[in-house]
Amino acid sequence: MSRPVIGVTCCNRPFGEEAAQVVINRYVEAVLRWSDAAVLLVPAMPGLMTAAEVAGRLDGLLLTGSPSNVEPWRYGEPEAAAEAGPFDPGRDAMSLELIAAMGERHRPVFGVCRGFEEVNVAFGGTLRRDAGSNPELIDHHAKADADLAGLFGHSHEVSLAPGGVLARAFEAERLKVNSVHYQAVGRLGEGLSVEARSADGLVEAVAAPGVLAVQWHPEWRPSDNLQSQTFFRLLGRAVRGEDL
Repeated sequence: MSRPVIGVTCCNRPFGEEAAQVVINRYVEAVLRWSDAAVLLVPAMPGLMTAAEVAGRLDGLLLTGSPSNVEPWRYGEPEAAAEAGPFDPGRDAMSLELIAAMGERHRPVFGVCRGFEEVNVAFGGTLRRDAGSNPELIDHHAKADADLAGLFGHSHEVSLAPGGVLARAFEAERLKVNSVHYQAVGRLGEGLSVEARSADGLVEAVAAPGVLAVQWHPEWRPSDNLQSQTFFRLLGRAVRGEDL
């Protein structure tokens, strides 16, 4: 029997003098291996295809992380644009349309980092841009000179919401998670429930019927992390129609 098909969102990135559709292999590998699903890469080219054209062919969707940020005008703060880049308008448009299209079809949507922020914006929430600079917050990002391993090695604990999806799946009250973000949830989107918070109170994971998104990066070396494997196994269960 064929496996379910999970869409994985791409980003627009420069490639020499051209533009390329890019998704880091670790996202794809995590879905293929731990969700036990096939993958279809979804280009961030909303001017040439619509979310509705592809949503009906997907059993689920993974919104990936990215160096780019959601444009502030999309959550009602256009004056913040100068401080909040870099941006990828095509990624914004395609991801937000896909979230809506998958919801209309009652098909699961999972998000990681930027994808987590997209989910909050899609549900009418806002973002704050001080997670890497506010002295009242814990450090949510490694130092600027960190190498790749150091970047994803930066971590902190989160507290899981009692009785939530993650608390049940991990059978735990707290998790240690990597932390690679400068932005965070400002106002929580309508209909989203908080699944995890960091010690400074920032929302680190959210859920809604058919939706689960985390601010951390479970796709980073999941072979070494059972909790990360669990996240993608939850995605595999969801696309097979199982309740989370």
